[in-house]
Amino acid sequence: MDDILDENTTSFFAKRKNKPVVSNNGVNSAIGLDIGTANIVVAGKKNDDIHTHSQLNAFFKIPKTKTTKKILMGKNILFFEKDGHFFILGNSAENIANIFGRNTKRPIKNGLLNPNEMDGINVLMAILKKLIPEPENPDTPIWFSVPGAPVGKPDSVVYHESILQMNLKNLGYDPKPVNEGLTVIMSELADNNSSGIGISLGGGMCNICLAYLSIPVVSYSIQKGGDFIDNMVGSSLNEPATKIKVIKEQELNLSLEPRNRIETGLHIYYDNLFADLAKSLQDVLGTTEKVSLPNALPLVISGGTVMPRGSREKFVKALDNVDLPIKISDVILAVNPLQTTATGALMMAMAEEEI
Repeated sequence: MDDILDENTTSFFAKRKNKPVVSNNGVNSAIGLDIGTANIVVAGKKNDDIHTHSQLNAFFKIPKTKTTKKILMGKNILFFEKDGHFFILGNSAENIANIFGRNTKRPIKNGLLNPNEMDGINVLMAILKKLIPEPENPDTPIWFSVPGAPVGKPDSVVYHESILQMNLKNLGYDPKPVNEGLTVIMSELADNNSSGIGISLGGGMCNICLAYLSIPVVSYSIQKGGDFIDNMVGSSLNEPATKIKVIKEQELNLSLEPRNRIETGLHIYYDNLFADLAKSLQDVLGTTEKVSLPNALPLVISGGTVMPRGSREKFVKALDNVDLPIKISDVILAVNPLQTTATGALMMAMAEEEI
């Protein structure tokens, strides 16, 4: 396979008290892995330093030619060849799709493996092989995120989790699934005895977990996230969803009045997503068996969908319109929303494996 990774390394502990600054060193032992609809993020540790690597979980097919292959290799673009096409992977897929005014394709849809993409698992594993190192031994743990069961679909995560576990095992790791909402709590609420509500707003899903002393009390998901926003705005304005996604991530400020029709559409569908998420908290937590929780609990939001400025404030307004059965002491935006899940998974692995 002719492919080279254009790697994105992010220092996600630099702003946090009593946390080590991230380095670019190699990974030692356990791995934390976030396999999301829109992004794949890997967290690892060497000595006292923690670092992440990430790539978009996307691909874009172009015709295969010798000239194109030479250019792709010269540009350090991640790709593989199949059936007369080059599959452009990761971050480069979105860049090229935008140039052609088209959308990327995704191995995962609405938080789960996409049944309509026959090459999806091949794309996913090609990206993972470049993001994670060869394991030091067959017992090296890799803790990977899995979504909570979508509301009304209690068994829909089983196939997704099993396929990922099988493929990670084939890479030589000892894979352990961990609830995505719980990883948010482990990453951001360690100072609160790992108690509170963790919400990961990704591309395809919002994952929610209520935990006390790191023990999950309630976990679920709604199959609606950043992709919903991109697709609805794009459909409403006859623009490619990939173009909307780039504008959302690079230019949007939800604390300011919209400046154009695309930003107006983004505000509208952010309001819609946050309203549905807040209503789900009211409905699901309200129908759960009574749990005696001391005092009020903090709520943390994370994930790529809340990276635009003003996301926290807009979500707080949505919460003001519902009647939650538990008291919220504070609504916290994760320090680095895109890296939170992988970080939390790594922290759980280190604690469990005593690394």
